[in-house]
Amino acid sequence: MILPPSTPRFLALLYLVPVIPLLGPLPEKLKNPPSAHGILLDRYGKELTHFPRQDYFRHKPASLEEIPDHLIKATLAAEDKRFFDHPGIDYLASARALYNNTRKNRVTSGASTITQQLIKISTPQKKRTPSKKLSEIMLARRLETRWSKDQILTAYLNRLDYGSHRQGCAEAARYFFKKPLTDLSLAEAALLAALPQAPSRLNPRHNPQAALERRNWILDRLTFEFDYPSSQIEIAKSEPLQLATLGAKNPIPHLSNRFSEGAQLSIDSDLQRKTHDILGEELSKLDQKNVQHGAIVVIENTTGEILAFHGSSDFESSNSGQVNGALSRRSAGSTLKPFTYALAFQNQGLYPGTIIADIPTNYQTEEGLDAPKNFDRRHHGPVSIRNALGGSLNVSAMRMLNQLGGPEPLHTLLNKLDLNLSLEAAEYGLGLTIGNAEVSLLSLTNAYATIARLGEHFPPSLIHGSETNSIYPLSPETCFLITDVLSDNQARAGAFGNNSILRLPFRCAVKTGTSSDFRDNWCLGFTSNFTVGVWVGNFDNTPMAGISGVTGAGPIFHRTMLALHQEQEPTFLSPPNSVTRISVDERTGHFYPIPPKKGTPYHKLELCPKERLPLPVTHQDYHRDKRALLSLDYAEWFQSDDNIRSHAFALSDSRPLTNLSLKFLTPLPGATYYLDPELPGNTGQLKLGANLKNVIWASNSLKISGEQVTLTPGIHQLKLTHPETQQTILCEFTVEEL
Repeated sequence: MILPPSTPRFLALLYLVPVIPLLGPLPEKLKNPPSAHGILLDRYGKELTHFPRQDYFRHKPASLEEIPDHLIKATLAAEDKRFFDHPGIDYLASARALYNNTRKNRVTSGASTITQQLIKISTPQKKRTPSKKLSEIMLARRLETRWSKDQILTAYLNRLDYGSHRQGCAEAARYFFKKPLTDLSLAEAALLAALPQAPSRLNPRHNPQAALERRNWILDRLTFEFDYPSSQIEIAKSEPLQLATLGAKNPIPHLSNRFSEGAQLSIDSDLQRKTHDILGEELSKLDQKNVQHGAIVVIENTTGEILAFHGSSDFESSNSGQVNGALSRRSAGSTLKPFTYALAFQNQGLYPGTIIADIPTNYQTEEGLDAPKNFDRRHHGPVSIRNALGGSLNVSAMRMLNQLGGPEPLHTLLNKLDLNLSLEAAEYGLGLTIGNAEVSLLSLTNAYATIARLGEHFPPSLIHGSETNSIYPLSPETCFLITDVLSDNQARAGAFGNNSILRLPFRCAVKTGTSSDFRDNWCLGFTSNFTVGVWVGNFDNTPMAGISGVTGAGPIFHRTMLALHQEQEPTFLSPPNSVTRISVDERTGHFYPIPPKKGTPYHKLELCPKERLPLPVTHQDYHRDKRALLSLDYAEWFQSDDNIRSHAFALSDSRPLTNLSLKFLTPLPGATYYLDPELPGNTGQLKLGANLKNVIWASNSLKISGEQVTLTPGIHQLKLTHPETQQTILCEFTVEEL
C-alpha cells in the first residue's frame, strides 16, 4: 500500500492497522465480567439490602435480552452509531477527529468506538498518549476477531460507569428510576445513555438541567439515526425528570456484615420496616421519660426463624446507635418468673391454682438478711400461682424458688434454654427469679418461644430454611399451664388493670419485666405463630423516669403483635391431652371431687395435669363460719394492714396474739433519715408502719398525726403499743438536714 507523502503519521497507522499482525493479549478484565455487589435476600427472595464491592461500586449484571432496544439505540446514537458496521475502528470518524484536532491544535474528539471504549475501561488507567491510543485501536481490532458484536455490546453496557458508583445499565436503572431495564421509558433510556460521557457533570440528581439537555440531544439523534417518529421523540422530550427517591436506609444494619452476599435471610423485609417505624414512633413518645433506646426481636415459632431484628431504633444515630440492643446483656427483671413456676409445675406437681404465701419473709444472704418486696410494697397473703405470676409478685416468686431448693434448678434450666448466665447459681441467690441476672433479648425471646412450642427448644436462626436439633427441657403440659396463666387478663388485672396495653383483641401470652432501678424494661409474649420480645432503656445505663414494662416496652409489643396478625389469623395453643379442667376453692387450691352448686363462693375452674390432681376439699379447710383456715405462718400478715381479706380467711389456731412479735416497719430502728430542702414537695412527712394492725404511736419529740409523723433534725424515739396485748416496743432513729 502506497500512501501520499503528505499523509499524517497517525492517519497512516490507521490505514496500516488491518495488516499489522494482531499481537498482544486482550486485557485480563475482559476475561471475567465485573462482580455484582453484595445482595442479601429476605425469606421471600426479595432484595433485603445490598452493599458495595470493595471498590465502592454497585453492579447488577444484565443479559442482552434484558436490555431494551431503546437503551441500545440511544447508547449507539450517543457513542457509536456505526457500531454494527465497522471492524472495531470507525475510519471515517477517526479521520474526521484527526482533521478537527489538527486544525484546532487540541483534542476535541477521540472518535473511539464502543469496542475501543470497552478496551479502555478494561485496561489499567494510564496517561493518555498516542501509543496508548494506538494500543487500544489494535486491541479493539483483535477483540472484534474474537467476540461477536452482541458480546461486545453486552460487555460494554455492563461495564460502563453511570456515576454515583453505579456500574452497568441494570444497576443505573435501579438506582435512578427504581425499575428493571425492561420497564424503562424511551426518555429514561436516553437519560441513562447520556450519563457515561460525563457521569459527574451530568448526574441528574446534582445537575438535572445538564442531564436533560444531553438526554434531549440523544433523543433528537434517534430521529435521524434510527428513524424514530418525531411525534414519539417530542413526547419523550416532554417527559419530566422523575427520579426515584434514594433508597430507604438499610433495614438490617446490625446484621448486614454477618453474612456473605447472596444469603437468603429469615427476615421478612416488610415486617422489618414496619417494626422499625413502630420502635421509632413509640420511643419518641418516651423522650421526656429519659428513654432513648430500644430493641425488637420477632421469631416464627415453628421454625425458630427470626422475622424481625432491631438492635436499636436508629443505627446512624451518634447516640450509641450502633450498639446492638438485641444482643446486649441486660438485667432481666421479672421476665424469668415464668420459668420458676414452670419448674414448680414440672418438678413438684403444682398447678396454677396452688396457693403460695405472699407474706413478709427474710432470707439469709452473704450480705445479711434480705426481705424481698413487691412492686406495690404490699404483701398479698395466700395467693394462687396464677395470680402471683399474673401480678408478677416478687415475694411469692422468691418463696417458690426457695421451695424448689434454691437457685440451682432455675439456673440449670435457664442455661439449657441458652440464656448462658455468666455467674454460678449461688452468686445470684434467690434473686435470680426476680431478675438479678443479665440476659440478651434474642436469647430470652427464644426461651419464650420454647414455651410457645410446648417445650421444644432449638436455637433461633437468621438463615431461611435452616435445620437444627431440638431438646425438650420442659414438658408440654407445663408449658401450656404457664401459657394459660400468661394469657389470663384477669390474673394480671390486679397489677396492671383490666384494659392495659397488654390486652390484645386476640388471645396472647405476655410478661413484662422492669429492673429494680428502672434501667431495663421488657415485654415478651407469644401466640401459636409468633414470639415477640421488646427491650427499652438506655445504653449508657442511666435510669428511666419511672417507666414500667406496661408503659415502656408494652406499647411496642402491642403494635408489633397487631402488625404480625394483620394478614394472618391469630391462633392460640391447644391444651395437651394430659391437661384437664377441675373445680377448686380458689382460697385453698383444693379441688371439689364433685363440683359444687352454681354460685358457690370462691368456686373456680382451673387447669391441672390429669395425673397430678391437688388435695380434695375437706371440712378441715374451713372455720365454722366457712372462712378458709390459714396456718400460723400467716399470723403476722393476717394482723397487718395488708390483709384486706379477713372476710375470706381465718387463722387456724385461736391462741392469743401474745405469741406475735410487734415490729417497726417504718421507721427502722437505728436508721438515719435526711431532709433535703431543695427536693420539691419535701414536707418532712413520714408514713409510719408496723407489722400489726390497730397500734398506738407516741413520741415526746415529734408531732404525730394518725399514721404520719413530721420529722425534725435530731435523735428521736418512738413508742409503739398494741392495745390488745399491751406489748410496747421502742425505736430510736436520727433525722439530719442536708
